[in-house]
Amino acid sequence: MRWDGQKDGADRQQALPGLPGLVRSVRTPDFADVVFHEVNAKSVLNKVPGDGLPFNWTVNPYRGCTHGCTYCLTGDTPVLLADGRTKPIADLAVGEEVFGTSEGRYVVTRVRAHWETVKPAYRVTLSDGTQVVAGGDHRFLTDEGWKHVTPGRCDDFEERPYLVKGARLVGTGRFAAPPAQGEPYRAGYLWGAVRGGLPSHPDVLARVREYAGGRVPRENELVQWPTTPDEEWSKGFLAGLFDARGSSTGGELVLSSSDSAVFEAAVLALTRLRVSHVVEVRGVRIVGGLAERLRFLHLVCPVIPRGTAVEGMAVPVTSRLAVVSVESLGVTRTLYDITTGTGDFVANGLVSHNCFARNTHTYLDLDAGRDFDTQVVVKVNAVDVLKSQLRSKRWRREHVAMGTNTDPYQRAEGRYRLMPGIIRALADSGTPFSILTKGTVLSRDVPLLAQAASQVPVGIGVSLALLDRELQSGLEPGTPSPQARLELVRRVRDAGLPCGVFVAPVLPKLTDSEEGLDALLASIADAGATGVTVLPLHLRPGAREWFARWLVRERPDLVDDYRGLYARGSYVDARYRRWLTERITPLLRRHGLDARGKRDAVGVPGDDEGLWPEGSLPSSAPPAPVVQEQLTLL
Repeated sequence: MRWDGQKDGADRQQALPGLPGLVRSVRTPDFADVVFHEVNAKSVLNKVPGDGLPFNWTVNPYRGCTHGCTYCLTGDTPVLLADGRTKPIADLAVGEEVFGTSEGRYVVTRVRAHWETVKPAYRVTLSDGTQVVAGGDHRFLTDEGWKHVTPGRCDDFEERPYLVKGARLVGTGRFAAPPAQGEPYRAGYLWGAVRGGLPSHPDVLARVREYAGGRVPRENELVQWPTTPDEEWSKGFLAGLFDARGSSTGGELVLSSSDSAVFEAAVLALTRLRVSHVVEVRGVRIVGGLAERLRFLHLVCPVIPRGTAVEGMAVPVTSRLAVVSVESLGVTRTLYDITTGTGDFVANGLVSHNCFARNTHTYLDLDAGRDFDTQVVVKVNAVDVLKSQLRSKRWRREHVAMGTNTDPYQRAEGRYRLMPGIIRALADSGTPFSILTKGTVLSRDVPLLAQAASQVPVGIGVSLALLDRELQSGLEPGTPSPQARLELVRRVRDAGLPCGVFVAPVLPKLTDSEEGLDALLASIADAGATGVTVLPLHLRPGAREWFARWLVRERPDLVDDYRGLYARGSYVDARYRRWLTERITPLLRRHGLDARGKRDAVGVPGDDEGLWPEGSLPSSAPPAPVVQEQLTLL
C-alpha cells in the first residue's frame, strides 16, 4: 500500500504542529479524508481518574476513531458569538465565547480548538434563502436529529443519516449581513446616538468620536433631519438609538425616546428595513421571535453587546428551514471547523455539529456515540511501551479496560494491527483485561483472545438495547444493527470466551414491556451471552434535550410521564428502578441468565446504589466496558 503522506510534495498542513512524539502524518486511499498522525507515545498504560468506575487502568492505542467523520465549513460562514454578534468561522480564535446549545436552550460556550482542512465542498440551500457551503461529512441538526450533508457509511453495516430535499433544519434562521458602515451609516449612527440621549458607555462614545472626527457632536448640531434617508442611514440611526435608548431585558428588544421626532424616525426606519415591530406605550418592540431579534441586531450592528437577547432562549422543536437542494460544487475548498464545550455551535443560523479537538482527541460526543475526529493519533510504539510498563516492579497486574475512550477495534486497527501485540503483552505479564467494541475487526483476534484467556481472565462486552429495527434506527442511528451485534456475541462465545451484554438503555414505557424484554433476553441467551447488565435510560445534560425533542415529536403522550420520572435530574426515579428490577428478575431466570442459571446476571444500577451495586458484576467477565451507555438519538 502506498501512503500518500510519504510522497514528495505531500500536503504539509496535514501534520499537527507541536504534537508530542510525532513521527509522521500520513494518508491512505483506504480511508478517505482521514489523516493518521503516527506518534511515539511515552505511556500507553494509563490510570483512570476518579473512583467511580470498576477499573483503574486503561489502554488506548488510538486517539480518535475512523468510525467517525470530520465536519467543516467555508471560512466566511458566520458563527453566532456570545455578545450577539457574528464572526466568520475562519477568524475565530481558541478561547472566544460563542453560542451552543444545552438542554434545549442556547447557552454560551467557549471555542476549544480551531483548524482548517481542504476537501470537496457542497452547497446546502434552504427555503428561507440560507446557503451554507460545507464538507459532505458535516452535520446539521434537523427536527429528526443530526444529519450529514451527503450519504455515506458510518461503519460496515449502517448508512449514515443525511440531508434530503424537504428535511427541516433547526436554528434561528439565516443571519443578516452586517452594514457596510460607510458615510451614510456613520451619519445615521451619530443622529441616533446623540439625539437619542448620548449614553456614557465608553464603547459608544468611542464610536461617536470616531465617526465625528474625534469629537462628540452636540444635540443642537443635529436638528435638520435628512430629506431622503436611505437604508444604510437607517441602519446607522437605529444602531445609535438602540445604543442610547435600547434594552434587551428578558430577550425583548425595545427602542424608546421621549422625543417624538426621534420616535417617529425609528418607526419609519424599521419599516424601511422591513423589521417586524409593534408600537407600544413604552416604545417600539421588535417582534417575530429570536430570528427577527437577531436579524435586527446583525442588520444595524449596535456597539453595546446584546447576547442577553439570545442566552437562555429555547431551541425550536420544529423548524420551517426546509432543505431545497444539496449540490456538489465540483471543487475542493479550504474549510474550517471548531470544537466547543457544548459540542455544537450556530453557523449562519443553523445548529451545527462541531469537530473534536485535534489537540485532545477525546471521545466527546456521548449523545451519538459514533463520532470521532478523523485526525487519528496512532501510538505506533504502543506494544513496546506497554511491555516496558508491564515489566515495572510497581505494576500490580490490576485489571485493564480497553474501549473505555476510543474503540480499539476501529477500522484503522485493520491497518495498524496494534491489538494482537497488546493482547499478548497483557496476557504474558499476567494482567487481566477486558474489551468493549462494536467493531467487527475483533473477529480477527478471537483465536488470540481465546489463547490469552487460558493465561488471564478476559472479558468482552457488547451493548444491545432493543430488537425493534425501526425503533433502533430512529434512536441509535449510525450503530450496528441488533442482529450484527448478536452475531458478534455468537462469534465470541463460539470461541469459548465470556461475553457480557449490556441491555442499555431501557426506555421507560417504550422498551420496558415484558414482551419486548423477554424477546431481547431470549435472543441474548440464544447468542450465548455469559452475563447481562440492565441499565435504565440516563439523561445527562447534552442528551436530555435531544431525547425530549424526539419524544415530543414521536410520542407526545409520554412527555408528562418522562417529566415525572426524570424530575430529580439525570437518573430515573428510584421507584422505577425498583419496578424494572422486579420485572427483569423473572425474565433473567426464565432464560437462564440469573445468578442461579448457567450464566451470571447483573442488577439495575442507579445513582443512589452506585454505578455497580454489590453482586452486579459478571464473575467470568470483568466489566471494562461502558458503565452507563447513553441513548444514541443524534
